Amino acid sequence: LVAAIGTLGLAAVAAATGVVPADASAPAPSAGWSQVFLDDFDGAAGSGVNTSNWQYDIGTSYPGGAAGWGTGEVETMTSSTSNVALDGNGNLLITPRRDGSGNWTSGRIETKRTDFQPPAGGKLRVQARIQLPNVTGAAAKGYWPAFWMLGAPFRGNYWNWPSVGELDIMENVQGLNTDWSTVHCGTNPGGPCNETTGIGGSTSCTGTTCQAGFHTYAMEWDRSTSPEEIRFYLDGVNFHTVRANQVDATTWANATNHGYFVILNVAMGGGFPGAFGGGPDGGTEPGHPMTVDYVQVLQSGGGTTPPPSGGGRDAYGTIQAESYDSQSGTTTESTTDTGGGQDIGYVSGGDWALYKGVDFGSTPAAQFKARVASGAADGVSGLVEVRLDSRSNAPIGSFAVGNTGGWQTWRTVPANISSVTGKHDVYLTFTSGQPADFVNVNWFGFGH
Repeated sequence: LVAAIGTLGLAAVAAATGVVPADASAPAPSAGWSQVFLDDFDGAAGSGVNTSNWQYDIGTSYPGGAAGWGTGEVETMTSSTSNVALDGNGNLLITPRRDGSGNWTSGRIETKRTDFQPPAGGKLRVQARIQLPNVTGAAAKGYWPAFWMLGAPFRGNYWNWPSVGELDIMENVQGLNTDWSTVHCGTNPGGPCNETTGIGGSTSCTGTTCQAGFHTYAMEWDRSTSPEEIRFYLDGVNFHTVRANQVDATTWANATNHGYFVILNVAMGGGFPGAFGGGPDGGTEPGHPMTVDYVQVLQSGGGTTPPPSGGGRDAYGTIQAESYDSQSGTTTESTTDTGGGQDIGYVSGGDWALYKGVDFGSTPAAQFKARVASGAADGVSGLVEVRLDSRSNAPIGSFAVGNTGGWQTWRTVPANISSVTGKHDVYLTFTSGQPADFVNVNWFGFGH
């Protein structure tokens, strides 16, 4: 079966064998795409999620935000592994439970990163392979699983919805064999985006129902087209598209001029189930999980050189600093540098960022360069260093940087490095004799 998956793909294997694997590796990026985030949910059965990637939402609202998460849902979200846990087979389970008093608990997690957006002139693809709670009919009354995204400015504010944007990649209610995808924006109620309904579309799962098997739910946000558009896919088929010219320019800009974070949750009750009969009630069965095989984020174009065949990053292209695989101490922010997008900002000594699978090829690289800016105080400076494969390895090269005239005053700084070939994980590390922030980084790359 593994060999067949590699040759035929999941859809063909399902058609040929009737078997849809419960755990499948996320697909390698195709030509022109690079991976900027992946969680395959590998880990011991009963363990929680990787908190380097995710944070738990707890209770019945955001701190100071609208009650019932703003939707009228009735469950209490927890970080308990009875509600959010790995199954030991490469999947995440988000399971709603009901106690003896009739109170519901469930799980809701968000990516820590809030910078998911396409580069200028490029594309962003966010996808997940999911089996929805395998419950239908009266027993599914009130179930509301979702895979979705919110605009970064919402985090910490919680009252600027829907203007900051919401992208619902997959929503489902009541155990129906239906996948809804929606863009929320503008003002509420009504407004240019028809809130609270939003600009939505739907389709059905084929082969197996959404509840009986795994399906791939995806969104592509495309800044290479005119007008810009956001497309939604079920198992690779585009069924709903929202274009920038469907709303006024200000509404679109307010919803798209920033990054997003990803959310996975199973709500119980609320407005959406309410439109299809309500619930939960006494006949609703608890304990049916949403099963998530992987969540993957890819980007393409916009100044990022396409990766070599088989995925990874091209050392001699432009590697966007915010496309790290992991980091410590940095913050992403919008940049005013040419091309727009984001930088990693306000970096200080001891911070680092990791970029996996950088391919230097067979001709040795001898130079490193990075696009940096600094508004550091007089006397504050530090080193931008390159290390290969481990943060404990000695730097292969570095350069010093101090104040460049401001945190968005950019310059490209070159440095010689020790010769390097082949494919390596690249660490940018930062060293300073002072504790203060000393640099922002927009992008970097290598040369011969």
